[in-house]
Amino acid sequence: MADNPLGDLTRNTRPPLARAGFGVGVVVQDGEGRILLGRHRGGTWELPGGMVDPTHESVAAAAARELREETGLLVRDEDVTVFAMLHDVVGGIHRISMAALVRVEAAEPRVTEPHLISTWRWTAPDDLPGPLFDPSAQILAAWRPDLGIGHPAAHLLRIESSQA
Repeated sequence: MADNPLGDLTRNTRPPLARAGFGVGVVVQDGEGRILLGRHRGGTWELPGGMVDPTHESVAAAAARELREETGLLVRDEDVTVFAMLHDVVGGIHRISMAALVRVEAAEPRVTEPHLISTWRWTAPDDLPGPLFDPSAQILAAWRPDLGIGHPAAHLLRIESSQA
């Protein structure tokens, strides 16, 4: 057998070092058209959301779980519409944020993680408090570009859905 001029082409079987974060932010809209924002202990306002566990849940399931864990609100996975993917880089780490939408007629969110969120507030989309958490601002701008929300640059991929 001749020597391979390209060297050893055996694939590396080790998993790659983590270089990305994969999360979901949930725009929760009530029957009056308001959206739900939480005041983070760090001073920013943010949408409910968090990390997706790729070993056992879909993005919609993660959105429903995070909403339940953070606010006590219960929604079914099938009531979650995933409408966009945003990608940016922070500190050399790729951040992939999935944008989801849930509509509820009326709901009373609870502060279930007081070490993170001090209050939840229903807010008119054209009267958003600031500052917004960057991924939340990116998601809200993807949801409603007409609001003119400033945010760090991100690549946006819209996801078409018959539910949207």
